[in-house]
Amino acid sequence: MKFLFALLALAVSLSSAEKLRFDNFRVYRLIPKDEETLNILKELEDTEETSEYNFWSPPLKVGGEVDLMVPPYRIDEIENMAKTRGMNASVFIENVQELIDEEGLRPESRAGSFGWTSYHTLAEYNSFLRSLATRFPRTVTLLRGGVSHEGREILGVKVSFSSANQYNAVFLESLIHAREWIAGAVNTYILNEIVTSTDPAFRRFAERYDWYVFPVFNPDGYSFTHTNNRMWRKTRVPYSGNCFGADPNRNWGYFWNSGGASAQPCAETYRGPFAFSEPSTRSMSQFIATIADRLVAYISFHSFSQMLLIPYGFTTAHLDNYALTHAIGLRAAASLARRFGTRYVVGNVAETIYIASGGSMDWVKGTFGTPIAYTYELRDRGSFGFLLPAAQIIPSALETLDSLVTILDEYERSRQ
Repeated sequence: MKFLFALLALAVSLSSAEKLRFDNFRVYRLIPKDEETLNILKELEDTEETSEYNFWSPPLKVGGEVDLMVPPYRIDEIENMAKTRGMNASVFIENVQELIDEEGLRPESRAGSFGWTSYHTLAEYNSFLRSLATRFPRTVTLLRGGVSHEGREILGVKVSFSSANQYNAVFLESLIHAREWIAGAVNTYILNEIVTSTDPAFRRFAERYDWYVFPVFNPDGYSFTHTNNRMWRKTRVPYSGNCFGADPNRNWGYFWNSGGASAQPCAETYRGPFAFSEPSTRSMSQFIATIADRLVAYISFHSFSQMLLIPYGFTTAHLDNYALTHAIGLRAAASLARRFGTRYVVGNVAETIYIASGGSMDWVKGTFGTPIAYTYELRDRGSFGFLLPAAQIIPSALETLDSLVTILDEYERSRQ
């Protein structure tokens, strides 16, 4: 009966368009010790609605960490399962709503300004991009890269200081996964430094490239995290039953559906019914194709876990220029650690975390042979997870920018 009342409360909340709350929701770190337990977790991931269980990291292998957000009316069930199955289970977030409340979203402090001491809405990101194009018309061009299912434009900017940089371009993207708010904040901080920094050494670096920067790849999902469900990950395309959205980073057409993606529409890693089924991924892929021959680097920002990942996600094989990008990645991780001591792991996606096919980085690298391609999994390693406090935006952005400079500098040295 308690469970039924909880579900009814959730239904009422969603039907009245109120923002879903996560009072007393816990995040467990589970470590399955055998295949049977792992399969139980996989079944939960594929069959449960996100209002029930929410996987912050998927169940993929025996002995691997699985981060699972659990509603209060399911806590006994999870703890009993862990005890019965002999599965290690630790709580690393006691009350998700408390972290959401403390996350730093303070509309009254942001009115009329854009900064990096709080997180921003889609409208504020787009206003910031437009303002850069207005303030710096000689160097910043507003771009309309795509459109979402709900008709939202995917806005970005091109920053160019010289026509000589046309074929020396870098692409920065973020918020393809809607709940990873730190990714968009770091991306726009870097963009602002590229445009406005007065440091002579950094200016020389920034002005060597053309920059294509898209802060919000998944505008429908990101808007939904502000209006309805802070923990939403996917797009908002309606699918079977009450399931909405595909994982837009499992939907790109390079080795699509080759592992690490679900066929179940309610799952967090639902691949979509076919490659580029999502209007956002399809239209952005079309835009990227028009500039692909100009790109020397493609950088994708995600969170969390502090990793610098190299293609590919569909295989553990070391393909293309893996040796070079791994060596550069190690140097970049070292430079990132110098400022605040933050430690990153470097490696192939499939080896370092899990098989994950259909990602944007894989598609760009595999389709166009872009020389340098990395995915950042930004702070932290689980204490806050997707709910990183706004006080960590600037420190995270500074160390990330340090490493990005190293990546591009090292790549240029390798070509000499």
